[in-house]
Amino acid sequence: MRPAQMYAACLLALVFVYPTEGRGLSKLWSIIDVDLLNSSTNTNTDEWVTYIWPMPKQSSNGNMTIAVDPELALVMQGNGCYSSLVRDAFTRYKQIILSHHVKFSNQSGTRQTQYDIGRLIVTVSSADETLQLGTDESYSLYVPAHIGGSIIQDAMLEAKTVYGALRGLETFSQLCVFNFMTKNVEISNAPWVIQDEPRFGFRGLLIDTSRHYQPVEIIKQIIESMSYAKLNVLHWHIIDEESFPLEVPSYPELWRGSYTRWERYTLDDARDIVEFAKSRGAHQIPVV
Repeated sequence: MRPAQMYAACLLALVFVYPTEGRGLSKLWSIIDVDLLNSSTNTNTDEWVTYIWPMPKQSSNGNMTIAVDPELALVMQGNGCYSSLVRDAFTRYKQIILSHHVKFSNQSGTRQTQYDIGRLIVTVSSADETLQLGTDESYSLYVPAHIGGSIIQDAMLEAKTVYGALRGLETFSQLCVFNFMTKNVEISNAPWVIQDEPRFGFRGLLIDTSRHYQPVEIIKQIIESMSYAKLNVLHWHIIDEESFPLEVPSYPELWRGSYTRWERYTLDDARDIVEFAKSRGAHQIPVV
């Protein structure tokens, strides 16, 4: 078995043994790529390869490696500069990007004096946060690579809507990889210029809690993993003849048809799931 195939097999095993580690789906499927598994020409296993999932519509890159400041700052511009959706998303992705760095920095207690990327400037043209099928999810991402000197540069993300900004933040997080040798978060193959938009406007996943009840927190984990693959529609099959777990205040006896009294969803649960899905750029379609 070639190194690439062994690497893919090990990743699959790790995901099944430790399902909460490594962010799961997006980087796994990008690594297990047909070109990677079938390649017979690239035998240099030490070469850094950057995987972006799904593959962007257009991208170009260089051959430099740059370091990201662990105190990476967000700068918001445009009409959507006050969006809490983007600011909260930046905080989430920053935690993902720096998860290893925080652990090692706490052990060493030292800080590198110079980093290449110190700020991420996000420009959102529209303040409208309406999410529906057809919402613009396009974005442009530029990550510079300064040659020489001591200038800390800014990565720039531009989008027409906050949901395009969410997709761009996901892509930026995929570019950032922790280097266990240097103990830094690095971006390989810089500079990057990425222009991306979905090839398909409808990219959905269905969960059927009428037949297989799932707790609210598990549903949120599913939605979180959807954002890693930039999926935008959650079909929630809530009720069917097998069970009726949803609270309907005007018909209070209906949810007595749930499997048990513990396997039910209140209206607050449903609202919470809808809002959580929206914050991850997923339009929720109830199937009743």
